[in-house]
Amino acid sequence: MGIRAGATLAAAVFAASTFLGAQDNPYRTVEGWAKMPDGRTWGSTSAVDIDRDGKSIWVAERCGANSCLNRTTGGMSLLPTILEFDAGGTLVKSFGAGQLIFPHGMHVDRDGNIWVTDGQDNAPRETVGATPAADRLGPPPGATKGHQVFKFSPGGTLLMTLGKPGGGADPDYFYQPNDVVTASNGDIFVSEGHGGGNSRILKFSKDGTLIAVIGKKGTGPVEFDQPHALAFDSQGRLFVGDRGNNRIQILDQQGRFIEEWKQFSRPSGIYIDRHDVIYVADSESGSVGNGRSRTEKRGIRVGRIKDGTVIAFIPDPVDVATNTSAAEGVAADAAGNIYGAEVGSKSLKKYVRK
Repeated sequence: MGIRAGATLAAAVFAASTFLGAQDNPYRTVEGWAKMPDGRTWGSTSAVDIDRDGKSIWVAERCGANSCLNRTTGGMSLLPTILEFDAGGTLVKSFGAGQLIFPHGMHVDRDGNIWVTDGQDNAPRETVGATPAADRLGPPPGATKGHQVFKFSPGGTLLMTLGKPGGGADPDYFYQPNDVVTASNGDIFVSEGHGGGNSRILKFSKDGTLIAVIGKKGTGPVEFDQPHALAFDSQGRLFVGDRGNNRIQILDQQGRFIEEWKQFSRPSGIYIDRHDVIYVADSESGSVGNGRSRTEKRGIRVGRIKDGTVIAFIPDPVDVATNTSAAEGVAADAAGNIYGAEVGSKSLKKYVRK
């Protein structure tokens, strides 16, 4: 169902005709599932993953707002940003206070360690005449925090940091890291570019040494526009949510193009479970950027890796949105329950089979 390099026009038309998301919704929403401590409310979140136990949920939340930074004072919230909930939705662990401005992507590796990307910086707001963010390849002057990738132990100990504090252009990195994932051999893949000049994937060895830079901004194979999500399937193929190009690109671990899929609409988040079921969140179709002109419905699509078929669809409950809506991040536990991390509604939703 995907489009391979050199695919025929007929195949491309067939693939493009299968992703409008008219499938039945076999899920229901569990209201009020994740319980915050007294006095704390949910902020925006796009970062969610499943613990090694297959049932506990990790989420990185933006301090009750859409950022942990107070732009007026320059101060940081001291709320912990990384939260673990048990299967019943009870908060059992939290850490990361003062360490992240804008937690964006999350990954739980094979050893249970927690990786989180920080997608913004603490520089003063742009002034008239400053280089527009869309044209910049690095953070603005004055940034001293943000644009990094952090690896924590399950207990909250910081084990590794990738990137220069405040961000950096080449040969430093990152600027707007979106997501992170690790391969079976420990190699680390980070997707970069959230509207800025960079749109690429950086590959590191398990000790944090940069191995390769994969791709550039564009619309062709191994070219990206907001590579917003990363996931591996059971074959070790890398699935990239190429959101600005409204497609998933499938690459090998050397960064070579294998296939592209458009049937999952405009991907903000991707999760692939151990049975090679793929879950893809679309939070922007019809409402944001070049997604405004698209006719697909926002929501979570569930499909099969073996043939790319979309088999279920959880629609965004908001019929008309002017900004991001429904889930940006998505994950599924061992029982098949789905979790949607929402920026617009500031919540973590749980969906179970009807």
